[in-house]
Amino acid sequence: MKAAVLRNIGGPLKIEELEVPKLKKGQVLVEVLYSGLCRSNINEIDGRKGAEFIPHLTGHEASAIVMEVGSGVTKVKATDYVVCSWINGSGLTAQPVKYKSAKGMVNAGTCSTFCEYAIVSENKVVSISEEVNTRAAALLGCAVPTGAGVIDHFGIKPGQKLAVFGIGGIGASALMRANALGIHCIAFDVLEWKLQWVSENFKIEAFHFNKFRYRNFFDFAIECSGNKLAMEMTFECLNSNGTAIIAGNLKPGENISIDPFGLVRGKKLLGTWGGECFLDKDIPFYAKEHLEGRFPVEKLITGSYNFNGINNGIRDLKDGNLIRGIIKF
Repeated sequence: MKAAVLRNIGGPLKIEELEVPKLKKGQVLVEVLYSGLCRSNINEIDGRKGAEFIPHLTGHEASAIVMEVGSGVTKVKATDYVVCSWINGSGLTAQPVKYKSAKGMVNAGTCSTFCEYAIVSENKVVSISEEVNTRAAALLGCAVPTGAGVIDHFGIKPGQKLAVFGIGGIGASALMRANALGIHCIAFDVLEWKLQWVSENFKIEAFHFNKFRYRNFFDFAIECSGNKLAMEMTFECLNSNGTAIIAGNLKPGENISIDPFGLVRGKKLLGTWGGECFLDKDIPFYAKEHLEGRFPVEKLITGSYNFNGINNGIRDLKDGNLIRGIIKF
């Protein structure tokens, strides 16, 4: 198979031929249809998650067809239409994969999807309705559950005021879900085209960070940008009983600063891991919401690339030119 291999910090990814090994217990072989581009992929490429596992494969959300299953797998079978995700579900937790190349072994996690065929762990796949188109289904693996999951699993309700900092795949998914539930939202970003995109697609107020004028106002604030100032602003903008939820990632060693008196007064500062979603329950739920018109996932896709153009997609994501991009295999 062809795969996009990270061999050096900073990239680019190299398209190489890899040998697909025999399946082990708990593993599932899938044919990847589309895979989403996430800022976490950039963090890996830039070495923010370490370098000891290079060379390796990245990518962690995809739509796919099951080709074969290893021993012990009962959750899916050959020909099933599935979403692959880094988020855990039920089933066996298989060993990380190693693929053979002409240059030696290439490491991969239990769900690495920047390849034509991927071996993923049983607990990283879930079957969905074949009515969900393959482009939208890819984003159900990360962007949608991480963003929308915050709305559903942290108890944000209509009548409460919500701020979302950072309009990428995760922030836009949170806004889309909140908008569908009738929650009053205000979005913040540094790129004018993203502010316009939010206003046009969701009729939501959207402002540049530099025009931030809210203090002691919001019931909830979600940070989705991986920006230090944005993280601090999520806490600062809360009312005395508000909750800040951090979804982004800073560079290793970088810290944020908050006024601890806010905690004394009742503010809460929390983090989220995949929107607190459970793969088997939440992904089919959001797929159903999509099919019934309450969650138009395809609006999030603002760039599509063939596999050979994967580095162009990564560059566009780095440059702030995407809400969410997808790779077609």
